[in-house]
Amino acid sequence: MCAGIALALSELPLELVERHGLLKRLHRRGGEEEARFLYRHPEPCLPVWRQGQLEVVRWGARRGDTKVLPCTGWTWQATVEAGEWNQWAAEAVDVPATLALENGVWYRVNQGIRGLLVADENGVERVYLICEPASHYYQVMTRSATMPVLIGQRI
Repeated sequence: MCAGIALALSELPLELVERHGLLKRLHRRGGEEEARFLYRHPEPCLPVWRQGQLEVVRWGARRGDTKVLPCTGWTWQATVEAGEWNQWAAEAVDVPATLALENGVWYRVNQGIRGLLVADENGVERVYLICEPASHYYQVMTRSATMPVLIGQRI
């Protein structure tokens, strides 16, 4: 499963960076600053485009976070298509990304990754990345059987 994303700092509004303390997530790659969003972070979060607005929300749920939502950060596209998230009024969102991380391999993302936004029983919004079975090339590149559903791109 996709363990993280990076987004060029220039893609994030300063107000959003300050409000969510994203300066702590900054890294330099080839002279450009990027914010890294990793699932293993103590406070995992992701940027999402929702109704034309860029927001930062919690990434999935961990054990003890919620009693109703799955304790993970991902969901299968087939599960979404089967309507299994309808009970939580799930909303499709786009997760902007410049790069994504899988098994220690960073790879370029053209537009972003598909996600699903839901609120838990306490009203805390959480985003789950949507995944699908990996293409042959993706499996070779990352040694993973699953890959995120990329926007306008197939690896």
